[in-house]
Amino acid sequence: MGFLRVFRVLYVQVLVGIALGIAVGALWPDVGVALKPLGDGFIKLIKMAVAPVIFCTVVAGIARMGDIKAFGRLGAKTLIYFEVVSTVALVIGLVVGNLVKPGAGFNVDPATLDPSITAGYVEKAAHHEGLADYLLSLIPDAFVGAFADGNLLQVLVIAIVTGFACSRLGAFGDKVAGVLEDISKVFFSIIQVIVKLAPIGAFGAMGFTIGKYGLAALLKLGALVATFYGTSLLFVLVVLGLIALAGGFSIFKFLAYIREELLIVLGTSSSESVLPQMMEKMQRLGAGKTTTGLVIPTGYSFNLDGTNIYMTLATLFLAQATNTDLSLTQELTLLAVAMLTSKGASGVTGAGFITLAATLAVAPNIPIASLALLVGVDRFMSECRALTNLVGNGVATLIIARWEGDLDREKLAFELSRGPDVRSEQQHSSHDTKVTGELSSEAAAD
Repeated sequence: MGFLRVFRVLYVQVLVGIALGIAVGALWPDVGVALKPLGDGFIKLIKMAVAPVIFCTVVAGIARMGDIKAFGRLGAKTLIYFEVVSTVALVIGLVVGNLVKPGAGFNVDPATLDPSITAGYVEKAAHHEGLADYLLSLIPDAFVGAFADGNLLQVLVIAIVTGFACSRLGAFGDKVAGVLEDISKVFFSIIQVIVKLAPIGAFGAMGFTIGKYGLAALLKLGALVATFYGTSLLFVLVVLGLIALAGGFSIFKFLAYIREELLIVLGTSSSESVLPQMMEKMQRLGAGKTTTGLVIPTGYSFNLDGTNIYMTLATLFLAQATNTDLSLTQELTLLAVAMLTSKGASGVTGAGFITLAATLAVAPNIPIASLALLVGVDRFMSECRALTNLVGNGVATLIIARWEGDLDREKLAFELSRGPDVRSEQQHSSHDTKVTGELSSEAAAD
């Protein structure tokens, strides 16, 4: 009975799905590739509910806040934090790349590489928008267009404007906020149903990855993959760990608290697959609705720590593998441009590869065809990028909430000590109510 009870836990089911996906992909590659729709379908189901959750949460939060200046201050602090931490991630990737030199000894002749392999990525990178075009792209052509396209930043813009509008309508605006809060509970409930399919999604996505690219590709560029995973782990435990410590909580307890989300991201290779669940858990940890609603969605475009590490590290790898010497000036220029090209990358698979192609444009000495070296292992590194991005945005939410005075520290300490695996009927015990207040008013039940 105890054995069966363990398999009822979602993260255990996801682990089993990942293991089975690896086995199927390795033993029957064609079958593994055919499993791709299972992973894609799960991600599409989750993304179906993401936009309404963001809209309802942000509108209700701003309407209840009623202070435009306070929201502007929150936005400014969020962008400052994102820029500082993202820059640290880029610098760490650059430093590790120079110290470890994962591409040394490859001696690849660019003339032997097939440029058609990366042509699609290069074409997408060529259409990388300028600042003005990017800002204009944040404005949807129609109110419902952002929801139809699943463009999270456009949904966030609409939500902010709607929230401000509701805050000017007094009692009526407050009533609208209440209705949206109730609607958000419906979508959180939908997500709770969909997330039960996470083991199947992880099974399909992992089966496809191993079946299509194989473990041989992983072993061939093992030095780069190992360096990237090690650097990302260093960033999470040291950089984010110190930031978390300054914020009054342990990074290890935080990682344990979001372990289900981490495993789902590992299986699906997409941090967007757990965006609504992360919003729910951050609120459960004591972060306010408004802060959570702004920081999490914005972070998916402006706080991609894993993507930043990958961009500078992978660029140096390609330079070393093709025996291309980069001067200190070129490396600093690369760093400056990467600070811009990394913004706006979404949390889905492949975005990091496209932004890498765009970044290489400032280092013309590195042949663009050398990107072909990374195609076989990019999917494996995409998982690490997504995991690091997820942890970074979670930590950012709690830190910015504390910075803004929108964090219930007692609830944070109590929840991290208790852990995430407490059933809903336990959430309303007398001790829990005394320490944390009503959780149901801020997040869906566990």
